[in-house]
Amino acid sequence: MQIKIGVSNRHVHLTREDVDILFGKNYELTVRNYLDQPGQFATEETVTLKSQTNTKEFVRIVGPVREYTQVEVLETDKEYFGINPPTRNSGDLKGAEDITIMGPKGEIHKKNTCIIANRHIHINTREASNFHEDEIVKVKVGSTVLDSVHIKISDNFALALHINKDDAEKNNIKNGDIAILKED
Repeated sequence: MQIKIGVSNRHVHLTREDVDILFGKNYELTVRNYLDQPGQFATEETVTLKSQTNTKEFVRIVGPVREYTQVEVLETDKEYFGINPPTRNSGDLKGAEDITIMGPKGEIHKKNTCIIANRHIHINTREASNFHEDEIVKVKVGSTVLDSVHIKISDNFALALHINKDDAEKNNIKNGDIAILKED
């Protein structure tokens, strides 16, 4: 199975309530560009992330609004922010790091919201007959083998492997490269 790779940088997913706090009541996020997953988009709007030691401006928001606010940072952000976010699945926020999100109209200190997302493959239910949710697989990109890749299955997914920018740079992988599911 050939899988197109999407490389992601640090970004934020917001609830409707948090968009209202950060940008103003009933504010609608503006599509900058659509992403590889149906309905997902990078917004024109950005926020600032703030820890007790540092801030990072111009952090992109990924829309549409979600049921939970989540901040995804990079491994290299840990030292910069002076935090230790766990590496885990999106939405698994119990015990995640706290961080402050600042927008033009307000700011929010969010508890249990900051993680480093693990490597994962989005796969549509019709293509997933040989897999189960959160199964861990290996993929090969050129001569590099990436292990600990989690399978995510949904009717709403398009086939794609997501890794973060640090992982991509460390392994000389670019957005749009092709991974091959590795048979053990």
